[in-house]
Amino acid sequence: MLKKLYPADQIERYLLIDIFIIISFVYLLLFVEDAVHFGVRISFVLLFLVMFYLGLWYRDWRLLVSSLTSSLLLVGLAVFAGNWVLLYGFVFADMLGRANRRATIITGIIGICGMFLLYSWLDEGNPFAIFSTWGFPIMVAQLAMPIVVYARERATLLKEKLAIANAQLERYIQEEERSRIARDLHDTLGQTLTMIKLKSELTLRLVEKNPEKAKHELHDILNTSRQALKQVRELVSDMKFVSLKKEIELSHHILHKAGISLGVTDSGLMIPLSNVAETMAALSVREAVTNIIKHSEASRCSITHEIEFDYYCIRVSDNGNGNLGQGVGNGLQSIKERMTMLQGEVDLSGEPDKGTVITLKVPLQSKGRV
Repeated sequence: MLKKLYPADQIERYLLIDIFIIISFVYLLLFVEDAVHFGVRISFVLLFLVMFYLGLWYRDWRLLVSSLTSSLLLVGLAVFAGNWVLLYGFVFADMLGRANRRATIITGIIGICGMFLLYSWLDEGNPFAIFSTWGFPIMVAQLAMPIVVYARERATLLKEKLAIANAQLERYIQEEERSRIARDLHDTLGQTLTMIKLKSELTLRLVEKNPEKAKHELHDILNTSRQALKQVRELVSDMKFVSLKKEIELSHHILHKAGISLGVTDSGLMIPLSNVAETMAALSVREAVTNIIKHSEASRCSITHEIEFDYYCIRVSDNGNGNLGQGVGNGLQSIKERMTMLQGEVDLSGEPDKGTVITLKVPLQSKGRV
């Protein structure tokens, strides 16, 4: 409901400020200031709220209309109610900085300057009298504010575009790595496995007709299989190995910098995983820790790893907000994919304000090894 009344992308940064501004404006104009007829004040308040709403939701010409109309409105109020009203020009100066065109911002800045000059002319009879009063630094600040906000919004936009570009680059790198592995598998194992298939078919035909020849072919199949296994090991050794122990040590350092304490519990045994399985587990722990830092708002984290039945289990838990919904697109999907590749499992659980628990289960049988 709130997102329909107020832009969702501004709730975190501006909502409380805007509520304070509106309440203070309405209170000062309706309940404190009595220089203007009450009905007129009601009309001014309603018009202010309409212009505020336009500036809040739109970034096109309607924002400019809102800014210029509000400038005239504040001038009229300031003449009768006092120059304190001009301070509310900061509201629309801030909104101007979020316009989608520079021409809108420039025109709005001219309107703000005109607001102060017009008030000075109506109040003092001299539009340039504003330069010798306290209103001058206020005017300069309101003129500079759209420029500052625009620069900040552009920087944020560029940062978001850079993050998207980095994500796309990472995906391209992953695709290229998959293509390289596929090419290596095809080039190195394709011919060997084809040879095993052909020799196996020949052996089946020779088992009864020529047992000696079949026995010879079986020896060839065994030697070829050993060669294939050697090729697989060479491919695996070319992959980048990530140590689970080193990854946990690095996580401790990163979490400490983020103000999150880490406790590690293990059985003291050597990690009974192949290089590929350990690398996948270490990368999954990295994703889980990254998700904790970014989204959990936790102060403590713990990592435990132990052997349970036929699985090597790693649990990463925290005392944060327990919001697993943040994990979509933020690493949890990658963890699931890695565990699926290892024919393992991943359990996710979380309770609001009690934290989350991510359990990785890597099989110890041969199906989990490479």
